[in-house]
Amino acid sequence: MSELKARMQNDLKEAMKAGNAHKRDVLRQLTSALKQVEIDNRKDLTDDDVINIVKKEIKRRQESIVDLEKAGRDIAGEQAEIDVMNIYLPAQMDAAQIETLVKEAIAESGAQSAKDMGNVMKVLMPRLKGQADGKTVNEIVRKLLS
Repeated sequence: MSELKARMQNDLKEAMKAGNAHKRDVLRQLTSALKQVEIDNRKDLTDDDVINIVKKEIKRRQESIVDLEKAGRDIAGEQAEIDVMNIYLPAQMDAAQIETLVKEAIAESGAQSAKDMGNVMKVLMPRLKGQADGKTVNEIVRKLLS
């Protein structure tokens, strides 16, 4: 069992003991999503797999927030769920740290223009795995290559 999944299950037990219904419910949803992927793929999840699933669940809630805002409804519940889920993601890099890594990747790949963006991303994304949003990285790479 991955460390992250074990931590999630321990946090679920603690939330149940403490009577924290909100956190308990969010963690149950997450563990259910993890279990579903394990069953579908017939394998134990690694920490990277768990991180990807948590990101997917967060993205699902962010899309719900957009829909709720369009409908003029309250988004506090969805945002609170995202806040609980963010605990299980690695610390996110800030723009300056990403830019430093992008410059290194550009130098390493020998990129000269925006046409070489794919080569830069190929070098860069494994280094940033889970620590930066792909959209943000894409914007910084575009800015530096243009």
